[in-house]
Amino acid sequence: MRGSRILIMGRDRLDPLAGMAAVLALVMFVVYLVVIGLQEGERADWFVVALLVGAASSGYGAVLTAPYRRPFLMFAAVILMVMGFLAMFSIGLPIFIAGAFCLGAALRGSAVPKTGPTP
Repeated sequence: MRGSRILIMGRDRLDPLAGMAAVLALVMFVVYLVVIGLQEGERADWFVVALLVGAASSGYGAVLTAPYRRPFLMFAAVILMVMGFLAMFSIGLPIFIAGAFCLGAALRGSAVPKTGPTP
Protein backbone atom coordinates (compact mmCIF):
# COMPACT_ATOMS: atom_id res chain seq x y z
CA MET A 1 0.00 0.00 0.00
CA ARG A 2 1.37 3.39 -0.99
CA GLY A 3 0.09 6.45 0.81
CA SER A 4 -3.59 6.11 1.50
CA ARG A 5 -4.75 4.15 -1.52
CA ILE A 6 -5.01 0.43 -2.13
CA LEU A 7 -2.75 -1.01 -4.81
CA ILE A 8 -4.23 -3.63 -7.13
CA MET A 9 -1.91 -5.03 -9.78
CA GLY A 10 0.51 -2.13 -9.34
CA ARG A 11 -2.01 0.68 -9.84
CA ASP A 12 -4.04 2.78 -7.46
CA ARG A 13 -7.66 1.73 -7.81
CA LEU A 14 -9.59 2.25 -4.57
CA ASP A 15 -9.80 5.01 -2.02
CA PRO A 16 -9.93 3.28 1.37
CA LEU A 17 -11.56 6.26 3.09
CA ALA A 18 -14.56 6.17 0.75
CA GLY A 19 -14.56 2.36 0.90
CA MET A 20 -14.69 2.46 4.71
CA ALA A 21 -17.59 4.89 4.50
CA ALA A 22 -19.51 2.50 2.23
CA VAL A 23 -18.84 -0.49 4.49
CA LEU A 24 -19.75 1.48 7.62
CA ALA A 25 -23.01 2.67 6.05
CA LEU A 26 -23.92 -0.90 5.05
CA VAL A 27 -23.10 -2.20 8.53
CA MET A 28 -25.29 0.48 10.06
CA PHE A 29 -28.07 -0.45 7.64
CA VAL A 30 -27.98 -4.00 9.03
CA VAL A 31 -27.76 -2.70 12.61
CA TYR A 32 -30.78 -0.48 11.99
CA LEU A 33 -32.85 -3.37 10.67
CA VAL A 34 -31.81 -5.59 13.61
CA VAL A 35 -32.61 -2.90 16.19
CA ILE A 36 -36.01 -2.17 14.65
CA GLY A 37 -36.74 -5.91 14.45
CA LEU A 38 -35.82 -6.46 18.11
CA GLN A 39 -38.00 -3.56 19.18
CA GLU A 40 -40.82 -4.86 16.98
CA GLY A 41 -41.06 -1.39 15.53
CA GLU A 42 -41.93 -0.18 12.10
CA ARG A 43 -38.95 0.76 9.95
CA ALA A 44 -38.78 4.10 8.23
CA ASP A 45 -38.46 3.21 4.57
CA TRP A 46 -37.21 6.69 3.67
CA PHE A 47 -34.33 6.23 6.14
CA VAL A 48 -33.47 2.81 4.71
CA VAL A 49 -33.48 4.14 1.15
CA ALA A 50 -31.37 7.18 2.09
CA LEU A 51 -28.85 4.97 3.91
CA LEU A 52 -28.56 2.60 0.95
CA VAL A 53 -28.23 5.47 -1.55
CA GLY A 54 -25.49 7.00 0.60
CA ALA A 55 -23.68 3.66 0.83
CA ALA A 56 -23.95 3.07 -2.91
CA SER A 57 -22.74 6.58 -3.72
CA SER A 58 -19.74 6.25 -1.43
CA GLY A 59 -18.98 2.82 -2.87
CA TYR A 60 -19.01 4.30 -6.37
CA GLY A 61 -16.80 7.14 -5.17
CA ALA A 62 -14.28 4.67 -3.77
CA VAL A 63 -13.22 3.82 -7.34
CA LEU A 64 -10.56 6.40 -8.15
CA THR A 65 -11.06 6.22 -11.90
CA ALA A 66 -14.85 6.62 -11.75
CA PRO A 67 -16.22 9.61 -13.63
CA TYR A 68 -17.99 12.14 -11.40
CA ARG A 69 -16.32 10.59 -8.34
CA ARG A 70 -16.23 13.81 -6.30
CA PRO A 71 -19.88 14.81 -6.85
CA PHE A 72 -20.97 11.30 -5.83
CA LEU A 73 -18.83 11.50 -2.70
CA MET A 74 -20.20 14.94 -1.83
CA PHE A 75 -23.75 13.66 -2.39
CA ALA A 76 -23.04 10.67 -0.13
CA ALA A 77 -21.48 12.95 2.49
CA VAL A 78 -24.57 15.16 2.63
CA ILE A 79 -26.99 12.24 2.79
CA LEU A 80 -25.04 10.27 5.41
CA MET A 81 -24.29 13.29 7.59
CA VAL A 82 -27.94 14.40 7.57
CA MET A 83 -29.14 10.85 8.33
CA GLY A 84 -26.51 10.57 11.06
CA PHE A 85 -27.62 13.86 12.58
CA LEU A 86 -31.29 12.81 12.52
CA ALA A 87 -30.49 9.53 14.28
CA MET A 88 -27.72 10.93 16.50
CA PHE A 89 -29.19 9.68 19.76
CA SER A 90 -29.51 6.08 18.63
CA ILE A 91 -27.41 4.77 15.71
CA GLY A 92 -26.50 8.09 14.14
CA LEU A 93 -22.89 8.64 15.19
CA PRO A 94 -21.36 5.93 12.96
CA ILE A 95 -23.54 7.09 10.06
CA PHE A 96 -22.39 10.67 10.61
CA ILE A 97 -18.77 9.45 10.70
CA ALA A 98 -19.32 7.61 7.39
CA GLY A 99 -20.51 10.91 5.91
CA ALA A 100 -17.41 12.64 7.25
CA PHE A 101 -15.26 9.95 5.62
CA CYS A 102 -16.98 10.68 2.29
CA LEU A 103 -16.38 14.39 2.74
CA GLY A 104 -12.72 13.77 3.50
CA ALA A 105 -12.35 11.49 0.48
CA ALA A 106 -13.99 14.07 -1.78
CA LEU A 107 -11.83 16.94 -0.59
CA ARG A 108 -8.44 15.23 -0.76
CA GLY A 109 -6.48 13.79 -3.62
CA SER A 110 -7.13 13.91 -7.32
CA ALA A 111 -10.24 12.52 -8.95
CA VAL A 112 -8.18 10.38 -11.31
CA PRO A 113 -4.90 8.79 -10.24
CA LYS A 114 -1.67 10.04 -11.79
CA THR A 115 -0.08 7.80 -14.36
CA GLY A 116 3.61 7.28 -14.73
CA PRO A 117 6.43 6.87 -12.24
CA THR A 118 6.25 8.51 -8.85
CA PRO A 119 9.26 10.50 -7.63
